[in-house]
Amino acid sequence: MGWLAACALAIGLLPSAAQAAGYTQTKYPIVLVHGLFGFDNIGPVEYFYGIPSALRADGAQVYVVQVAAANSTEVRGEQLLTQVRQILAATGAAKVNLMGHSHGGPTARYVASVRPDLVASVTSIGGVNKGSAVADVLLGVAPPGSLQNTALVSVTNGLASIISFLSGGSGLSQNALAAAQSLSTAGTLKFNAKHPQGVPTSACGEGAYSVNGVAYYSWSGAQPYSNLLDPVDPALALTSLAFVGAKNDGLVSSCSSRLGRVIRDDYAFNHLDEVNQTVGLTNLFETNPVTIFRQQANRLRNAGL
Repeated sequence: MGWLAACALAIGLLPSAAQAAGYTQTKYPIVLVHGLFGFDNIGPVEYFYGIPSALRADGAQVYVVQVAAANSTEVRGEQLLTQVRQILAATGAAKVNLMGHSHGGPTARYVASVRPDLVASVTSIGGVNKGSAVADVLLGVAPPGSLQNTALVSVTNGLASIISFLSGGSGLSQNALAAAQSLSTAGTLKFNAKHPQGVPTSACGEGAYSVNGVAYYSWSGAQPYSNLLDPVDPALALTSLAFVGAKNDGLVSSCSSRLGRVIRDDYAFNHLDEVNQTVGLTNLFETNPVTIFRQQANRLRNAGL
């Protein structure tokens, strides 16, 4: 009898088809923006692994854009703006909901700053909103003009070009040095002076929830090593040392990730877990990242966005 009651309770707690329908159906299209060395997809592997289909399943209109794998925030932002205009022309929508991961966060913020009339919301996921200690270390170890920097830039530009070619964006300009400078503490400070919308004015607070009609949200992880089976986790555990004990996801500190309304900055995720990488090998004891994206789409839906 106890087992039957438990089953009945579980069934009762499951959402009906009617409840699930439209759960992610936002008023405006969702546009996913990748980070540094990112892509839309390479063959069957998506950057936002399994996320677009999960959002579409319950009504969302989703577009995954491709900007330069490595370049300045402003260059990537202009590339994104061009694609936003194309999406609006194709759909007839008045605005878009931008969701950017890592460098995709500031990239989305750029578009919202220069064309707020085209953007309903910006969601920053592990966004580099106040710089990354990893970028600071790289620039310190290989300062511009040094032999080390020349070698590093050559290799990373080559990697970015390969990623861009494999994902069908071979016409996009790549500049690894400009990317590193944009992601540094000094670079983001300069960027934020021109594009301050949603950025917390305190060291680790919340920013304005809405500016110029654009709603701002953010979330991030704080566990660099999260899955023993993920081959990338050891590297992120190593890069996390650059933060000298500050809470971080391996590439971005929790405080730097905060923008607008902070949903959480301490999910048990590393930087790649935030977009369900590597191919879904995330923390088994934390909310699935796909679920978090679905919840955010529902949050935007309920806000009339």
